[in-house]
Amino acid sequence: MSGDTVTQSVTRTTTTPTSASTEPTTLTARRGAPAPAGAAGDTLALGRAARELGLKRGELDLAVHLGCLRTVVDDGGGGRRVTRAEIDRIRAEKGFPQTLRERVDAVGSKAAAEILGVPPTRFMRLARLGLLTPVKFHLNRYRAVIWIYLAAELRQFAADESNAPWLTGRIPEDLRRRLDAGLDLRPRNWRGRHLGFLLRQADDPWSRAAAPASLLDPLQVAEIVRDPYERAHLHFHRPPRADHGPPDSPAAQITARIMTADDPDEIAWLRTDLQQSLVEARAHRLAPRPRRKVPPSGAWHETPVETARPAPRPRRGLRRPGHPKPSAGTAPEGRRGLLGWLRRGHH
Repeated sequence: MSGDTVTQSVTRTTTTPTSASTEPTTLTARRGAPAPAGAAGDTLALGRAARELGLKRGELDLAVHLGCLRTVVDDGGGGRRVTRAEIDRIRAEKGFPQTLRERVDAVGSKAAAEILGVPPTRFMRLARLGLLTPVKFHLNRYRAVIWIYLAAELRQFAADESNAPWLTGRIPEDLRRRLDAGLDLRPRNWRGRHLGFLLRQADDPWSRAAAPASLLDPLQVAEIVRDPYERAHLHFHRPPRADHGPPDSPAAQITARIMTADDPDEIAWLRTDLQQSLVEARAHRLAPRPRRKVPPSGAWHETPVETARPAPRPRRGLRRPGHPKPSAGTAPEGRRGLLGWLRRGHH
């Protein structure tokens, strides 16, 4: 039984706010594509926007991740920015800034267990079963993965009466056996949510195709994208990964494992999404290819159609035909006089 089967069986029993994040979010996420840069007047850097909204920089990044705050592409290539109109829209919302802070309030496992009113061990089991979807993660100094959850989603889960058996009842025997065998759906659920974020940030068909490709193993991408120029173009639009250490370090390897799909069902729908996105990207614009060097127009006329072969060099010891060996009668004038003088003197 795959991890996807467990998630679906659990979500039939409970109506969790995060169950939709375990399924492909391609269609819904594409509707929230950011507006083009310069469409709403001047823009602010993310740090300045955080101060304008009374948020920490990490809280602002989470607001962008969740789709609460729209960003635009910087024309100068300096990263994403926030328009002044978007800042004014957020500030004009009812209950600002408290409502915005409640949306981006994120807690760890210990605080999450307190919100649900369960022991930390039970909360860990519920999260590994896929009932609660993390919103982000980081590594501590011991390279342990720390998952972060939205407090608003936890309160909504606890308030739903249909989830009471998961908070106080006994977990089914088959699920407990799978937990003991190492079942953990937190990475997969996070990847589903992260894919939605990448699609919301994508402002180009090739960027949308690079979103599912970034969650697949490079060998999986090479099987689908046979053209090396298209693979290079996808890599150019590949979203940056969260670095948790130098390349090839243990921390970077842990991060790469979390950000790479490993479940067969998840890999299947990511491959399907990549194939469909490639069709749209090719229709929008073909991947660039190197230009061929064309010779000047006159070079074609200067090159003869058939060139004469060079005459073969004669071998040593052989004389060319038509050039007899010089003799006394045929020797040059100076040499003939010298030979005659020698003959006369000898006689």
